[in-house]
Amino acid sequence: MKYTYACKKVSLNDSIKEYAEKKISKLERYFREDTTAFVTFSVEKDHLCTVEITIRGSGTLLRAQTEAPDGDMRGAIDAAVGYIERQILKNKTRLAKRLRSEGFPPPAPVDDFEVAEEKEFNIVRTKRFSVKPMSAEEAILQMNLLDHDFFVFRSSEDDSLCIVYQRKNGGYGLIVTDEEE
Repeated sequence: MKYTYACKKVSLNDSIKEYAEKKISKLERYFREDTTAFVTFSVEKDHLCTVEITIRGSGTLLRAQTEAPDGDMRGAIDAAVGYIERQILKNKTRLAKRLRSEGFPPPAPVDDFEVAEEKEFNIVRTKRFSVKPMSAEEAILQMNLLDHDFFVFRSSEDDSLCIVYQRKNGGYGLIVTDEEE
């Protein structure tokens, strides 16, 4: 696994990065060799440590973002790695096809947390709506008027399918899709 680190509003010594690498490397058994882990460390106001781990491999993207108070960066790393492992185990049947099937342990009770595998995705409601061309600012306004967390629209600039969403730490995000050929 290849590791990339980013630090926002904090400078870290190598021991934290080595700790993160040691913990994340426990997840390597689920992935092939062409996997990358992108780890972002940040400290917000009130000494709240945030660790974001994004693992990309075999066409799958896994992400966890955790926070820990009082500068406990190791605790935030442990929580993020635990979250990703629970997501893998919860969806192991579906992920085994995409990731490395021999990396999944046989069904047995897990030591410190019990995760029930999700058998199927239960869609309880389907909505249909027309996707209108508009700017990202118009889409954010529409999303706020509807009091939703995200909004799907077509870009009035290039007609691509886009999604605006409200980020947990404030502000907005924009996802722009690429058309596959």
